[in-house]
Amino acid sequence: MIKIDRRIVHRLFWGCMGALLLLSFEARAQAEPPLKIVVTLPVLKDLTEQIGREHVVVRSLITELESEYTYSPTSNDILAVNEARIFFQIGIGLEVWVDGLIKNAGNKNLLVVTTGQGVPLLRDPGLEESGSNTPPLNRHRLGNPHIWLDPENAKTILRHITDGLIKVDSKSKRVYLHNQAEYLKKLDFLEAGLKQKTSKLIHRKIVTYDPSWPYFARRFGFEIAGSLLAQVGAEPSAHRLADLIKMMKQKKITVIASEPQLNQELPKTVAKNTGATVVLLTVLPGAIPGTETYLSMIEYNVNQLVEALSR
Repeated sequence: MIKIDRRIVHRLFWGCMGALLLLSFEARAQAEPPLKIVVTLPVLKDLTEQIGREHVVVRSLITELESEYTYSPTSNDILAVNEARIFFQIGIGLEVWVDGLIKNAGNKNLLVVTTGQGVPLLRDPGLEESGSNTPPLNRHRLGNPHIWLDPENAKTILRHITDGLIKVDSKSKRVYLHNQAEYLKKLDFLEAGLKQKTSKLIHRKIVTYDPSWPYFARRFGFEIAGSLLAQVGAEPSAHRLADLIKMMKQKKITVIASEPQLNQELPKTVAKNTGATVVLLTVLPGAIPGTETYLSMIEYNVNQLVEALSR
């Protein structure tokens, strides 16, 4: 007759119970609904999804072909903020309508995270150039807010997003930190490869449509000789355009960087008078086919300029 050691049975029993409890806990965790998150820009949507993955459902208030300067909140946007747990914004003077939107939403449990906090800002040269006719929608008094176009600044944004997710969902901390580390490796790899491409350029000078590109240009070694608009939203005078065309001819600048969110007639006119090529870039993911993520957008923008400047 086989004797059964009661101690072994006891250990097996409690081991099985522990495993069942763990499986039950994981099942409940997986059954929990994802965090509802509202962001101001598509770039924040992509970065939040990269960190949160299946733990989040993200809504961007602005689409890839809209402008943060002309955006006006809808009733659906207010409802989305009312139901959200976290709200991510760039801040630093970019989305000037956020405070009013959040107030109208009346969500006392909403965590508002300013992802641009701590990023050193570049001054917008348009502030010095403009006079008393500066349009009221330009509020870049703190500095140029298009910080995400530099991957190094995107790392700061990413860390703010991760911290916000952990603050609300601490039990998933390890997952969020793992996803962040994984994404940062991809970002470093992409940046290194793109900088190697731009290091071989002989000609680096470009003219941009508006002053959105100083962080991008500084990171990848492009030189912005001027812009069609002194400030975002300010129509250029005939005198300004004449001076710009003259400068482009003198310095033999052959590339104008335009954006799909803006009127294309202006860069086409300048190109016609200078013989320059208009290259379509985007500040927001998804505005151009092949730029659906932040990584693909940065890669696309750099590749377009490298190709145009290499001709």
